Amino acid sequence: MNAPAALPDPGAIMRLSTAFWDSQTLLTAARLRLFDTLADGARGADEVAAALGLDARATALLMRALAGLGLLRPEGDRFANTPEAATFLVSRSPGYMGNVIRYSDQLYATWGELEQALRSGRPALAAQTYLGDDPARTRAFVVAMHERAQGIARALVGVLDLAGRRSMLDVGGGPGTYSVLLTARFPGLRAEVVELPGVAAVARELVAEAGAADRVAVRDGDYRSADFGHGHDVVLMSGMFHRETPAACRDLIARAAACLAPGGLLVVSDVFTDEGGATPAFAALFGLNMMLTAPDGGVHADADVRRWMEAAGLRDMRVQPLPPPMPHRVVTGVRR
Repeated sequence: MNAPAALPDPGAIMRLSTAFWDSQTLLTAARLRLFDTLADGARGADEVAAALGLDARATALLMRALAGLGLLRPEGDRFANTPEAATFLVSRSPGYMGNVIRYSDQLYATWGELEQALRSGRPALAAQTYLGDDPARTRAFVVAMHERAQGIARALVGVLDLAGRRSMLDVGGGPGTYSVLLTARFPGLRAEVVELPGVAAVARELVAEAGAADRVAVRDGDYRSADFGHGHDVVLMSGMFHRETPAACRDLIARAAACLAPGGLLVVSDVFTDEGGATPAFAALFGLNMMLTAPDGGVHADADVRRWMEAAGLRDMRVQPLPPPMPHRVVTGVRR
């Protein structure tokens, strides 16, 4: 007789069903600034609880869980930050990612509305609340995008050659981080960021703080209708397409191509899927996140972007992934 077929392993499904335990443990600890209490060395759970106004027993459970997740290191009955936590989760560290994590924290309840969004076809979080209507939330969103963009922009600088180019239009450039770093990397390059007024106001502050106001201008405007001008050497569209329908993306590419000088470069950077839309898994999940937070939010395949560029008359299209752990890919094309 044939041996009975082995049953499929339910382990992966069980892990997915409790994955929110991990994220909420991190999000809560970051919100409480728990890692700051360990910035100068190991402390016991009772000391941390006293510093943060928490229950000592509950804090001990939290800190053991953080240790299990690799964010704290036990030292007898005390705990210390791991190198990763010290670098990215302590507010005085240059690599602090707290605002990025805070944005994820704010989205936690939004993801709880996934079923409702699937039934209604409408986002659970109105984009206006973090793109201008609520100044405090808009500022928090823009600062979070600035922190996140610093890593992405540094990676982008490493894969783009803009030497000799003079004029860049940064469409929907958010905090202006890409323009600041790219103009610093390539002398003689000047950039103009086009952004919604609420976002642009914060971007001007960040550009000034970076000492880049002499080479990066910020203009109020909705990229869906703003004048792109003409004669640009570079048009950068980063982190925009995941908010737009395929038709809108095609229109943006056509408008970008029209405003480029001959030989000008269009750069589109975003989280893209492979052909078919199911892989990488992060990109497919990112599409759900955008569906929850923007009316036309989703995710596109980089192969589609290449086809849209070709239809707009661009040539020499290339797709290049940014180095890990960045999930982004860059699609470029040149105006004939």
